[in-house]
Amino acid sequence: MTVRFFHTSDWHLGQFFYHHSRHYEHEQFLAWLLEQIKVKQPHALLIAGDIFDVINPSSQAQKQLYQFLADAHNLAPHMQTLMIAGNHDSGYRIEQVEPLLEKYNAKAVGVIRWNQDKTLNLDRLILPIYDQAQQIVAWCIALPFLRSAEITGVNEQTTNSQNAIGYLHQQLIAEAKRRKTDEQALILMSHAHMQGGETSDSERPIIIGNEEALSTALFEDAIDYVALGHLHKPQKVGQTHIRYSGSPIPLSFSEINYKHQVMDVTIKPEISDNHLQCDALLVPRSVKLHKITGELQDVLTSLAALPHGEIEEIDQREYVDIEYFSRTPPQPNLRQQFEQALPANRYRLVRISRQYATDGSSRRLEQQVHLEPPTPEKLFEQLWDKKGYSADDDVKKDFMSLVAQAQQQLEELKKN
Repeated sequence: MTVRFFHTSDWHLGQFFYHHSRHYEHEQFLAWLLEQIKVKQPHALLIAGDIFDVINPSSQAQKQLYQFLADAHNLAPHMQTLMIAGNHDSGYRIEQVEPLLEKYNAKAVGVIRWNQDKTLNLDRLILPIYDQAQQIVAWCIALPFLRSAEITGVNEQTTNSQNAIGYLHQQLIAEAKRRKTDEQALILMSHAHMQGGETSDSERPIIIGNEEALSTALFEDAIDYVALGHLHKPQKVGQTHIRYSGSPIPLSFSEINYKHQVMDVTIKPEISDNHLQCDALLVPRSVKLHKITGELQDVLTSLAALPHGEIEEIDQREYVDIEYFSRTPPQPNLRQQFEQALPANRYRLVRISRQYATDGSSRRLEQQVHLEPPTPEKLFEQLWDKKGYSADDDVKKDFMSLVAQAQQQLEELKKN
């Protein structure tokens, strides 16, 4: 039996990009995805986590998701939408609207649940996928983002995160293999950072040394396709059938050159060779991003050379990020100079950064290497700046107050 499904992830509905709403860009993506569903009529749509950008999404972001589910169900009533929670999502929140999801032939798996006898609740994590005749054509293991507090200390197999993750995969894959027939495909959907995966600036900070990155050895050969979420660059991890679909829109300027896509996957289990077909459906970019880099005068020239033509709606205007090299402090009216150089009413200048440049014809950026470990204050400033927020003394004071409290508690623990 053949199963066809779409693999997508990391929508981050409700995201603000340097204080600018991405609602319009998400609307354009979802309209495009609905057209793909209408034309191709897949058996299932898999959304591999980070549906929302924050654990408490706005009502606008939630409405955007549920309106999409309603529209998708109207276009393809037989299609199932299977979602898992990512590290940006609240697993309990996406599960609590289960009666609503059922109306749209959708399911959400937000958290790992355990039975009273401390065994894993397998039924909520192994989901059947049906064809139009209501025959099971595939099984999908749905693994949300695994938080240590939710999976450790339950039984003797879950004494730490590594043991617990291994135990979960072993139990789920064994049970899924027991349930499936030779004619049915086996899919695993997971929101995780896999070893060898390439990250971008927009992913949450990764633990130093990739200690929390998972090995693809967790996935047995019996699995026909692994649908991953978490990393925003579309990529294979080791093997053709283990893939990140990537985010549908660029979530940082480091993702300008990504080919954002949705994977169109077909599996024919009865065919021994080439039973898997993966096609990338490229997502059109509705709002362009421009990163302008160079010395000050070169940047001004590049800004003036950008395409002209007004864009009336502000949320449809293109984003501009400037990184200029200079040996002198910035002029007080520098932002105004940049704004005046840009063609009018077409762009949003969202970030300006200055790098110290050396003399000489090479114009190379001076590399400053700091060997001392970063302070909590410095790390906070870097993350704050990366999110696009401007410096705020009150926020910094609040953060340093929390650091002082934590240090005091550590000192008290040492004394005890």
